[in-house]
Amino acid sequence: MVVAKIIILAVPAIMIYVLFDKSLPLLNDNGFLNIISGDEWKPTAGSFGFKPFIISSLYVSVLAIVLAAPICVLSAVYLSEYAHRRILKGMQPVIDILAGIPSVVYGVWGILFIVPFVRNVVAPALGMESTGYSILAGGLVLAVMVIPFVLNILLELFSTIPNELRDASLAMGATRWEMVKVSVLRKTAPGILSAIGLGWARAIGETIAVLMVVGNTVKIPDSMVSPGYPLPALIANNYGEMMSIPDYDSALMLAALLLLIITVVFNVLMRLLIARFSKNKSL
Repeated sequence: MVVAKIIILAVPAIMIYVLFDKSLPLLNDNGFLNIISGDEWKPTAGSFGFKPFIISSLYVSVLAIVLAAPICVLSAVYLSEYAHRRILKGMQPVIDILAGIPSVVYGVWGILFIVPFVRNVVAPALGMESTGYSILAGGLVLAVMVIPFVLNILLELFSTIPNELRDASLAMGATRWEMVKVSVLRKTAPGILSAIGLGWARAIGETIAVLMVVGNTVKIPDSMVSPGYPLPALIANNYGEMMSIPDYDSALMLAALLLLIITVVFNVLMRLLIARFSKNKSL
């Protein structure tokens, strides 16, 4: 057991150490604060500003989870508490299939459907012009990808609530919705938060599908229909190219390190929030 814990803790620690070691040349030359607050990305001129990439990553992933979370919770409530068992059994394989579709397929679907939708419908409705390759397109594609992942977790979570608890609530005169609120949603609230957090962590690290629809333009997005350039897309697009430029490899390693740190910090904060929520609920 102790050995297993050491191995589990050692893997992320080694990853962070290796990425940090590879990032040191750039950090020594430019300084961490200057890098993450810099707006300019011109590797040939020695400018490695990460601000546009960080902001794009946050915009796309937060938009995706904001769109996906309500759909997942409401769908899970309907399938587990209202729908006939045959509907639930029929939907579970469909959800599993959607969760297993390669991200590149979602990316192609995004190019064929979401990008034209943003360009021809959303942008004109907002009185703006857009190519369609945008933060919104990336967020919509990511939301569709995240929904089956989070929905599967929520269905498993709701299935852990004993039927006796549901029956007791209904026997005391509660309506079905009151039973769902008290016996299901309140009891599983920490798990719901955890599922949404896992969905966000998956969204911020997604690469191929987002790379295909987000526009990959190095600038801070000024609207949801403007293009962006998330950190995973930066790494995927540029690694292996132009490595003769000083600090270029180091910059991409730092991008990977930032992505890892953001994910780890967010998961730690989510666990603390869930622990505090559970403690307050038990008082």
